[in-house]
Amino acid sequence: MNREWLKARQTKYAAYITVYILVILAVLVAANFLANRYDKTYDATANKRFTLSDETKKVVGELKQDVTIEYFDQSSGFQTGKDLLDRYANLSPKVHVQYVDLLKNPVLARAMNVSRQGEAIVELGAKREEAKTFDEEGITGALVRALKGGERTVCVVAGSGEHRLDDSSANGLSDFQTAVQKDNYKVEPVDLLQKAQIPSECTVLVIAGPTGDYIQPEVDTIKKYVEDGGRAMFLLDPPLRLGRNEISDNAALVTLLTSWGVTPEKDLLLDENPVSQLVGLDATVPLVTAYDSHPIVNEMAGQATGFPLSRSLETKNGDKTTVTKLFSTSDNSYATPNLSSSEIRIDPAKDRKGPFTLAAAGAYNTGKPNSQGRFVVVGNSRWASNQFLRFNGNRNLMLNMMNWLSSDEDLISIRPKQPEDRRITLNILQFRWLIFTSQIFLPLIVIVGGVMVWAKRR
Repeated sequence: MNREWLKARQTKYAAYITVYILVILAVLVAANFLANRYDKTYDATANKRFTLSDETKKVVGELKQDVTIEYFDQSSGFQTGKDLLDRYANLSPKVHVQYVDLLKNPVLARAMNVSRQGEAIVELGAKREEAKTFDEEGITGALVRALKGGERTVCVVAGSGEHRLDDSSANGLSDFQTAVQKDNYKVEPVDLLQKAQIPSECTVLVIAGPTGDYIQPEVDTIKKYVEDGGRAMFLLDPPLRLGRNEISDNAALVTLLTSWGVTPEKDLLLDENPVSQLVGLDATVPLVTAYDSHPIVNEMAGQATGFPLSRSLETKNGDKTTVTKLFSTSDNSYATPNLSSSEIRIDPAKDRKGPFTLAAAGAYNTGKPNSQGRFVVVGNSRWASNQFLRFNGNRNLMLNMMNWLSSDEDLISIRPKQPEDRRITLNILQFRWLIFTSQIFLPLIVIVGGVMVWAKRR
């Protein structure tokens, strides 16, 4: 029998290729089997953009009943929904996802008031909530509204020079409004000068950097609101006397806070924290990297927050209040009483040495069951303005304060991360070097190498 064909080179190559193909097919089959059985993913992005946040994991992990998320789109667009919604389904067996084809089920879409592609509806028992945006904040927000039974309302006081909700400039609160709305709050302005009464639907009252004095009826209204079980956030700037934009002492409001155990001092904090200098902040912007123990800040470890042009706070417990410090300036900080000089200089001989309390949270004992008043005081308002709200952990801190004030401590967590801008900005010299390297230097190396190989073979 002729066995020469077994020894032929072509036969060996064919056998090698066959073995390689069989091995590759076995690996692919095994990989697909494991992928179908164990749905695991790895998020390689720098800020874990494709990983659900701690807040979402907490909300979904504590579900006591089944939840259905219905995604409406054409069948060709279902994959867009699966990329996000499958992560929810993987968190808990109580989450069920349904994909509805708008073209095949127009009656159901009309019944759900869905009018466009890419919308999602969250159903929890008889409750039904629409996701305002199709992203993690939108889906988790709809789930929270279904669990909590509707939206909560933040009332922002206006009329005495406070930061405005409709102001999109650096000093405005338009970003604050957007962030709070995404966290399932409605936002409404309240003018206590026109009517010294806080609407009953207000969940949290916000006093954001008034430059003018509150008259006594306004202060009495705020006092009654909190002492009857209401919730309020006070963001008070130091009474600076610079240029035409002076900030008043607001003595009546300061007296009220002092009676609750928090006294805003008439000073300006200067902090020479070395970390501040590394991130480009000067001494007028205290940088906080360490926090005390409180539900508002327990999840803030590893996040820095900045507070431009701040005043210090003195805290103590009152007859009916319990006050807790939230965070302070560094050991390198000073408090200057000079509030009228445009030249900020530290004078160790006259200025007080830190650290100083920057923010505090308090609870008021109303004497009624389940009716505790709550308040948060921060010696600065600009940290929540458009200019600084996106600075590192400022947004998370503000939302944590909101959730604690509205008694939603279970929602205090780190929110979904915003996409990072990782674009590379080159100056003219760097751009020219890039062009020279990619279009001249590297091709020249290849050409020279080719010529050398050709010459050597000859």
